[in-house]
Amino acid sequence: MSDTVATPPAAATRAAPARRPPSVAAAGWARGRVETKMFFREKDAVVFTFAFPIVMLVIFGSIFQGRLGGGAVTVSQLYTAGLIGAGVMAASFQNLGIGIAGDRDDGTLKRLAGTPLPRSSYFIGKIVSVLIVAAVEVAILLAIGVFAYDLTLPSDMANWVTFAWVFVLGITGCSLLGVAVSSLPRSAKSASAVISLPFVVLQFISGVFIPFTQMPEWLTRIAAVFPLKWMCQGFRSVFLGDAGAALETTGSYELDRVALVLAAWVAGGLILCLTTFRWKSRRDG
Repeated sequence: MSDTVATPPAAATRAAPARRPPSVAAAGWARGRVETKMFFREKDAVVFTFAFPIVMLVIFGSIFQGRLGGGAVTVSQLYTAGLIGAGVMAASFQNLGIGIAGDRDDGTLKRLAGTPLPRSSYFIGKIVSVLIVAAVEVAILLAIGVFAYDLTLPSDMANWVTFAWVFVLGITGCSLLGVAVSSLPRSAKSASAVISLPFVVLQFISGVFIPFTQMPEWLTRIAAVFPLKWMCQGFRSVFLGDAGAALETTGSYELDRVALVLAAWVAGGLILCLTTFRWKSRRDG
């Protein structure tokens, strides 16, 4: 009797198809969801990055009353437009600077660098989180300005286009600066002081709380070096219109210079990121 060898089914001999790794964009989007959840779970991060501009708007808008620019603009409306710029910078520069410094200090960056996750996906995740936080913050500030302080939203598309490019250039430049400045703190504990203090000072000299017409010239010259002054100026042009132009140092919003300076900070911020960013903390060498 001849022996017969059973032939295994073709399906059994066929190798299981290899799973394709997720794309950089897909991994970045997934990382962005994680970053956003982690942000809202950190009370300190929410207060310093998210709630601070809102609280300051309510406080300053309630304390300081009156009209500026020939009576066409209220002080509260001026604060609303300026704090939108401060809110965008808080969500990008401050949030990223402190957050990445913490990730570096606790070893998160070191661990991520040893995983299959593309390094660019980490930054995509951070950007997704920044955009979500900034969008929500701007929406809340606008809602407070409209319903509490009679801020008028622009009705023409040109102003919204201006808002869009100021927002995009501003948040891009400030995000790159946040990534770069994250290398300055020696530890996560010192990150808040190292990054938050200069940001608070910038707000007072960049026209967020005090009109430029009431500040010494040497302070306005310092403020003109940094992006916050130009972001606030661009947002004031959108929400205050021609009536608010008289409050600017030159009597004009100078939107061409706003675009030029913000674009320069995008380029400069990218160069700083490429030359200063570290994946390891100082104690790791």
